[in-house]
Amino acid sequence: MRFQDKTVIVTGGAGGIGAAIATRFASEGAQVIVTDMLAEGAEAVADAIRATGGRARAFAADISTADGCQSIVANTMATEGRIDVLCNNAGLMRRGNILSITADDWRLSFAVNIDAMFHTCAAALPHMIAAGGGAIVNTASQWGLHPAPNHIAYNVTKAAVASFTQNLGRDYAPHKIRVNAVCPGEIHTAMLESGVKRSGRTMADLDKLVPYGRVGKPEEVAALVAFLASDEAAFMCGSLVEITGAQAVA
Repeated sequence: MRFQDKTVIVTGGAGGIGAAIATRFASEGAQVIVTDMLAEGAEAVADAIRATGGRARAFAADISTADGCQSIVANTMATEGRIDVLCNNAGLMRRGNILSITADDWRLSFAVNIDAMFHTCAAALPHMIAAGGGAIVNTASQWGLHPAPNHIAYNVTKAAVASFTQNLGRDYAPHKIRVNAVCPGEIHTAMLESGVKRSGRTMADLDKLVPYGRVGKPEEVAALVAFLASDEAAFMCGSLVEITGAQAVA
């Protein structure tokens, strides 16, 4: 119960990794604000948490806009009065090299994958500072550190997330606000399955590429996020933690 009486915001909470993160925090006592642009998906995750005795509330917001990001923080403060942990997990992937993606793909990738973090953190930080501390955990990617081919928009935005995390961590460590990022490799989500099908491969093919013998599970990423947000990681700040099963970038 590391997060008893604490309030945690999880963006992209309706997705595979986001839902696992929200569920993990709730299982450890947190009041979880499950945010997503898909209202029904966010509510389904919150319902599932409540059905098992956890505490969760859904809030729909479009984080591709500054107003959407700011509304998440404003609503949480109005209803809960505190923000202890902010998990910037929402993201999207537009596949292709520079000649195959569109300008809209590029702009939307930046709006969701990195600009949203700027707006949510800028809104939440004053409240964390006033409270004497807090934790921010961002979802970057192994590909932000080691670019994969033909994913330029995704790779570049996730590299920006990594740099953003290190910068924010350095700036706000004096305020006892710890900022870290997880950098997952291949994790079994709906997004991964769609990419595998598009490539003509199977999940079994992908498992064979991972030295550990299989791709990762959303729950394994969630466990790492919870650790980084907890007091057990009290001296970790500005860290980029890969979780890949020892797989090199394909």
